[in-house]
Amino acid sequence: MSVSATESVGPVGLGALVPTTSTPSSDKDMFLNLMVAQLRYQDPMNPADSGEFLAQSAQFNALEKMQDVADRTTMLLGVQLAFGASSLVGRHVSYTLADGTVGQGQVDGVDFAPEGPVLDVGGVDVPISQVQTVTNGSSPATDPATDPATDPATDPATDPVARGSR
Repeated sequence: MSVSATESVGPVGLGALVPTTSTPSSDKDMFLNLMVAQLRYQDPMNPADSGEFLAQSAQFNALEKMQDVADRTTMLLGVQLAFGASSLVGRHVSYTLADGTVGQGQVDGVDFAPEGPVLDVGGVDVPISQVQTVTNGSSPATDPATDPATDPATDPATDPVARGSR
């Protein structure tokens, strides 16, 4: 009795033609199933090269490790972003929202949404990506050119007239 190579393969449905998202474990299972099927139905008079199977297995293993590194890097970036957002509580920020709204205020809290940290600035939800400036305390940043505290003309340490009068 002879068995054709396609006899044990079921009918191809529409689901096989539509791309789906898969998990790394299902990809590995699919790879192993394909490899076993390839071995099972190979021509006995012309067997497949075992070196090819080892190379495919090594490539798949390397791909798995790279995916693991990418997943861990993504997780690390998310944790770093969460810590950074939580350190903004109590600081003064200015922002421009996607709809063009411009505002500023003190960060009262942080919510961690699936799309990333969202700051609560005086009752307004501000995604962290929309923050333009951050300053300490509850006052907005001052312009050094107009701030008398940083004006060299009024600073006794740098003003020659003020130094001479000491």
